[in-house]
Amino acid sequence: MTAQQANLLPDDLDNALLVGRVWRPAGAAQAVAGPAVVAVRRGRVVDITRHAATVSDLFERDDAAAIVRGAEGEDLGDVAELMLAAPTAGGQDGDVPRLLAPCDLQAIKACGVTFAVSLLERVIEEQAKGDPARATELRGQLQASIGTNLSEIKPGSDAALRLKTELSGRGLWSQYMEVGIGPYAEVFTKSQPMSAVGHGVEVGLHPASHWNNPEPEIVLAVNSRGQVVGATLGNDVNLRDIEGRSALLLGKAKDNNGSCAIGPFIRLFDNGFTLDTLRQCEVRMLIEGVDDGFELEGRSRMREISRDPLDLVAQTCGAHHQYPDGFMLFLGTMFSPIKDRDSAGGGFTHHAGDRVSISTPSLGTLVNSVQRSDEIAPWTFGVRALYDNLARRGLLAAANPTA
Repeated sequence: MTAQQANLLPDDLDNALLVGRVWRPAGAAQAVAGPAVVAVRRGRVVDITRHAATVSDLFERDDAAAIVRGAEGEDLGDVAELMLAAPTAGGQDGDVPRLLAPCDLQAIKACGVTFAVSLLERVIEEQAKGDPARATELRGQLQASIGTNLSEIKPGSDAALRLKTELSGRGLWSQYMEVGIGPYAEVFTKSQPMSAVGHGVEVGLHPASHWNNPEPEIVLAVNSRGQVVGATLGNDVNLRDIEGRSALLLGKAKDNNGSCAIGPFIRLFDNGFTLDTLRQCEVRMLIEGVDDGFELEGRSRMREISRDPLDLVAQTCGAHHQYPDGFMLFLGTMFSPIKDRDSAGGGFTHHAGDRVSISTPSLGTLVNSVQRSDEIAPWTFGVRALYDNLARRGLLAAANPTA
């Protein structure tokens, strides 16, 4: 295995319980092409679809870890070679297996403004009304006015309420401050089930956006009972100008063709990988411009998150809201790029072709390139297509083994 291949996978690969999805082409072993649920064992990809036809169903099973660890399945090849293979858009063409996003039926939810740095940048977007040229001036004004380290403020605390009162009196209160230090987290629908793209596939930017950036995040996998069963990496592609004009444009800013990347695999929790592992991890990101040689590195230190991951899960589901197919939950990011790219004071925005790599040692690396959302392959394989495909492959009985 080369150094490039090793960096794409968890640093303790042999101990990691990894679940993913692969598009299998039609051939001698499978008459109908379609997605397969896979496990990674000793560097090999094993098709376990006969035991659980969807990842959502797998996570409902009490023996999910045992299935991933040892259930019989067909060997599909070397995992590193699979990750380095150049996928076609959408991963549904060609004559070799292609990696897909590792979730399927789950709702895709996201939490915003969970780090102090991102809180300030959201307020700047709001004040700038989507104009990146005003960001530098506003950043200095807000930092001088607030005069406190927001990362030390516990959301919903007495100190947070006092700060809210003070800022309101000075005309500085914001809807982003409300969810950043108020009692209720921002939880929104990032994307639709089956719409996320996986490792190696293009992510999309709405063509109306001219100020945008990636958002490197930890993504939790949660089953219908509200149990956090594992985690992966995600890119919550963000359109700063669109959302900055109005928070009511959040849907346009967040949910577009290819605007949600998740992967490469979901790692299940066990004795060696727990929520405490995530609470202490650092998510790194590298942006590489193919047209101008631009490079930008950033990181999110999970120990600086303002709300604990379990609090965010509890605010998403419970007696007030159920998710019968489970959900994926983006935990937010502290990465808000301000490095100038095209002009002094203009800050950062994507160029077509940018390569974005998001990584942490326990989960590996998620890599995607950037294009316009109207220029990448359209999303056509949804839930109806999945169940039609499972039926034609004789797998519907495995899609709900507890029924």
